[in-house]
Formats: sequence, C-alpha cells, structure tokens
Amino acid sequence: MLILLPPSEGKTPAIRGSAVDWPSLSFPDLNSCRAKVLDALGAVSAHEDALALLGVGASLKDDVDRNTRLHAEPAAPAHQIYSGVLYDALGYKTLTPVQRRKADESVLVISALWGAIRFGDSVPAYRLSMGTALPDVGRLASFWKPHLSSALAPLTEGQLLVDCRSSTYAAAWAPPAAQTVTVNVFTEVQGVRKVVSHFAKHTRGELARHLLTRRGKAPATPSDLAKAAREVWQAELVDGSAKKPHALNIILPG
Repeated sequence: MLILLPPSEGKTPAIRGSAVDWPSLSFPDLNSCRAKVLDALGAVSAHEDALALLGVGASLKDDVDRNTRLHAEPAAPAHQIYSGVLYDALGYKTLTPVQRRKADESVLVISALWGAIRFGDSVPAYRLSMGTALPDVGRLASFWKPHLSSALAPLTEGQLLVDCRSSTYAAAWAPPAAQTVTVNVFTEVQGVRKVVSHFAKHTRGELARHLLTRRGKAPATPSDLAKAAREVWQAELVDGSAKKPHALNIILPG
C-alpha cells in the first residue's frame, strides 16, 4: 500500500542542520529536474515582483526570501517540515517506532519542488505550489508529469494507491487507475451531501493515520480499503474503470 499526500501549504523551517543532501533523496533520477525547478524558483523569488509571480501575499515574504537560498538552508525530514491540518491529523510524532517505519515506507509526498519524496527525506522549507508556472520550466504539474510517471512506475507494481492529494497535485501524476483509490469527503445533512475542504484535509490525515496504526494486514484492494475506512467512518466505494480510479467517499455528519 502507498499513501499519496500533497505537501502542506505551510511549512516549519528547520532551525539548524545541514543543507539538503541531494544523493540521499529518494528517487535520485529526479535530481536534475529538482535542480532545474529550484534554480528557476530562486530566480523568480529574487525578482522585485516575486510575491505576485508566485501568487502569494505580503505575509509570506519571508518564505519567498528563503526560496533564494534553498541550496544552503537547513534541511529536516519531510514529516517535520510539512505541517498543517492534514499532517497534524496524521500525527507522525505520536506514532510508535514500528508505525513510523511503516509511514516512512508507505507515504509518498508529491511536491512542486521535489517531485516526489518520502517522509524520511530531509529537505528545507520552501514556498511553491504545483499550480505555479516558472520561467524555463512552465506549469509545474505539466513539467513533472512525464518525469514522475517514469520514476514512480516501478514503485506502483502490485501496490494499492490511496490517493489523498488535492486536484492540483493529482494533475502532476496519474498512477494506474485500476490500483488507485481517490479519497473524497462529504458532509450529509438530511440526505443532502456537500463537498468539504478544511475537513477533507483533516479527514484524509485521519485516514492515513488509521491505515498506519490499525492492526492486521494493510489493504491490498479497493474493497479492503473501504472495509478499513468503515471501521471509523460511514464510507462507500465507487468503482472506477480502465481510465478512471476508484473513489472512496467518506461521509461526515453535518
């Protein structure tokens, strides 16, 4: 089983430590692509209109300034750098050592800067969205798509993929549909369902935690995943097709 997560918008910078060690990152074949994106990001972030070019507000100026020195910024494991609603709900710090090892093996973060990394990969905090277009790179989802398809194909063989990404990050890589289950979250009041956003992030983090901490074998099929989800939530499985992944719908009380 692989759990696909988006990065968090907010990140917690490492206070001290060494800079990113490129050869140690997972999927080293992506390093040339990572370097290209990092250089383009540094150049844009040094521009006088950097905030507008990156589509962020003045409150994030420090984050954008940090983008100009990422080669030298302290790095820390991704599970420490990524913060926010989904990652708080997953609660890596409170996992047991065995559960942490499982998370390090099972969780894959699809990143606008790094392409794909695992929880144990040490990276610096940065500010960049997959929906951004960079000079000489283009829109990042389009840039990463062929590279991720090549680098991650061997990883997906025989695996169930639990896709907790947002649509912005899902656009960067489409894993095999037959093995993939996207996770949707709704509230239901008097039979009327509504898509939720904030609670969707929280619930996806809770689902990831449940899959990492529950007893027994990891789900191997979409049906197994639905059964695991029903241990905690009201959930239904919508079958996919040759081109469309399955969907796990989690329904929260309104």
